[in-house]
Amino acid sequence: MNHLKRIYVWLYRLPYCRGFGIQSPTDYAFVRYVINEHWPYYAYDRLGQLSKGWLDRKIGRLYFRLANWRQPSMMRIDPYGAFFTAGCMKTKMVPEVQHIELERLEVFEDYRAKMDMIYNKVDDSSVVVIDKIYRDMDFWHEVEKDSRTSVTFDLYYCGIVFFDKKRHKMNYKVNF
Repeated sequence: MNHLKRIYVWLYRLPYCRGFGIQSPTDYAFVRYVINEHWPYYAYDRLGQLSKGWLDRKIGRLYFRLANWRQPSMMRIDPYGAFFTAGCMKTKMVPEVQHIELERLEVFEDYRAKMDMIYNKVDDSSVVVIDKIYRDMDFWHEVEKDSRTSVTFDLYYCGIVFFDKKRHKMNYKVNF
């Protein structure tokens, strides 16, 4: 992504930074202390060596914090697996899971069919990260509107989806 577009996206989303406009205390805390956490974690230096660039490092750190917050016991094998397992050392990376605690889906080859499979394996505590949502914003808007999802966070580079039916359906844009 070129530098000017990155600046434009950041400025466009400025009103959405640091949780401004989020009324739910749970969602606000998630934005402030998971998505936009700026404290240096113990594994950032080591994990930074695995990153190919600034965006890869930024997304990887988000995955680290998500795993640290969610503490999944199992996840499907993923290219960002080192970030997830550093965030939660008890997480086992396996080829397939029956129940999704934390999952990453990239908008690439057959992602719609993969999302349909994910819908069959989620419950109220599941969290799904959809990477590179800007490749197909129509797909992202379908996920936001889907009756099976409850709270979504649009971070431009990726989207985070919750499925907890006890929560009110909300779609947030966050300057990440």
